Amino acid sequence: MPESDLAATRRQFLGFLAASPALALAGTGTGLVQRLLAATTDGASHAQQADLVASATEALSVFDFQAVARQVLPTAHYAYLATSVDDDRMLEVNREGFRQFQLRMRRLVDVRTIDTSVDIFGSRWETPIVIQPTGSNGAFHPDAELAVARAAKAKGHLQMLSTVASTPIEEVIAARGGPIWFQLYAATDWTLTEAMVRRAEAAGAAAVVLTVDLQAGSNRLTALRGIRADDRDCALCHDPDQPRAMHTHLDPSSFVTGGRPPRTGPSRPVGMTWDYVTRLKNATSMKVLVKGIVTGEDASLSEAYGADGIVVSNHGARAGATDRSTIEALPEIVEAVGGRMPIIIDSGFRRGTDIFKALALGATAVGIGRPYLWGLASFGQAGVAAVLGLLRRELEMVMRQAGATSVARIMPSHILRRG
Repeated sequence: MPESDLAATRRQFLGFLAASPALALAGTGTGLVQRLLAATTDGASHAQQADLVASATEALSVFDFQAVARQVLPTAHYAYLATSVDDDRMLEVNREGFRQFQLRMRRLVDVRTIDTSVDIFGSRWETPIVIQPTGSNGAFHPDAELAVARAAKAKGHLQMLSTVASTPIEEVIAARGGPIWFQLYAATDWTLTEAMVRRAEAAGAAAVVLTVDLQAGSNRLTALRGIRADDRDCALCHDPDQPRAMHTHLDPSSFVTGGRPPRTGPSRPVGMTWDYVTRLKNATSMKVLVKGIVTGEDASLSEAYGADGIVVSNHGARAGATDRSTIEALPEIVEAVGGRMPIIIDSGFRRGTDIFKALALGATAVGIGRPYLWGLASFGQAGVAAVLGLLRRELEMVMRQAGATSVARIMPSHILRRG
């Protein structure tokens, strides 16, 4: 049996054990099973599981940081980081999607100089690797989003900040030393949404990224199991009086600095329609992007209702069990947009080859989430910087292998769809 089939069978068996009432009747906790399940997720090899790196500089791939994060984080916090939806199959779907695309390498090109820079809305970034918004970074390291912002500054990356960040946007922008983009979970009350947007714009954010893929919620069972298995007092992490606690800094009634907000942010409007995009566009001078687009039809509607850009995303496998990866959705979205607006893609990106494939298929830039959180949990700012450095080095390597001396020279002809 192929190794990939063996791994899948092992995951299925462990998943059965985790849900088995017999296990509970026997008085055995699910912690061990969940740790075994985690060890099969996201492609970390047996060797990477066995040998933990002692410093950020020792890491050979982003998966080395995943192994450390699993060891150092409390059970519930790692489960929150690791969870997908239902049986976590979507994590594998996102990774398997990249295997549907082969690379066609070109030879004998002068590749002594490689230009990884990209232009987005008239701003030039050193790299197409974007730091995507992730919530509650205080759950992973005391420096939270500040460590991420400082690493972004040092490495020249665009950064998006979550609505449910642990750190005020003003502090993050100061640490970044320049504009960031603000990811928006819209509130049921429009006045609260407008207050968040105005605050982000006043702080110096350059764009607002409206997330539209969680209006129905999501079934994150691994996160729930992690909470059950964690014997700590959860109130210690969710106490808003604690610095960098695992909650948003936005007050649910007025969205001002301070207050005692819920960890998940404001209640979200399940009745939100495409008109909301236009309304948001009219409420701000910032660029407006729609995040969570996975079809060509919705890409076209985003454009029709005034969006300036699109983020192709399934929320890092946390939005729904669709059995479809974002890299597989990308071609129809690129076709629908026709080059008229930037397309950023995320969900499942772990290697330089993954990033190269998305750029070849027409993405403007590629976002990462979990990998930099693994680095953050492992070694703080140094870990985030090391993750970004590894991905950039891998991207430059494959660009040289393909004879693409700049991002603009990464072409559709570099890609062949399997079968």
